Amino acid sequence: MGKWKLAFYDYFMKFTKKAKINKARAELVTKAAGHVLEIGSGTGINFPLYNESVNKVDAIEPDERMIDKSRSRQNTAVVPIHLHQESAEYLPFPDKMFDTVISTLVFCTISDPIIALKEIQRVAKPGAMIYFLEHVKMPQPILAKTQDLMTPFWKKIAGGCHLNRDTLLQIETSGLRIKKVTRFYKGFMIQVSCANGQNS
Repeated sequence: MGKWKLAFYDYFMKFTKKAKINKARAELVTKAAGHVLEIGSGTGINFPLYNESVNKVDAIEPDERMIDKSRSRQNTAVVPIHLHQESAEYLPFPDKMFDTVISTLVFCTISDPIIALKEIQRVAKPGAMIYFLEHVKMPQPILAKTQDLMTPFWKKIAGGCHLNRDTLLQIETSGLRIKKVTRFYKGFMIQVSCANGQNS
């Protein structure tokens, strides 16, 4: 990620801290327990939210600049956090390793989200909890069309973010067992709690 895109990312994250997104993020991350995998840890904004219920966090992030910027938050976290420069499509972990998986505002930028979801299911233990906070394609046709029109430009300024990606549909068809979905900002944002295992 270029320097100016990293600056944009930081600005956007400061905005989310003042919005309902921050509350939703905290609600998900504080549910994490045991051995945790964080997908796309970015600048480490989630690191201060982990509590003593977590034994260890393995955080993957493909961008070296993001990792460097996250080290200060890594060093002040109350739980051990290990950083890995890796992508979500090729997780460098054995099968059935993690008790919890966290993904916040990440799946819009992953090149192949379907493969990433399969990888998450592979490395998570059976019944492990998987939590998503993502933006999605909006249910209102006019707003969804606006997202389609904006996406080519948005991808250039927001680190490859697909503004119109239907991440909820991808999660629903991935085989994860969805326990709860909360929509807010007129359906633009979703908060999803899943368990690793097939839907009944």
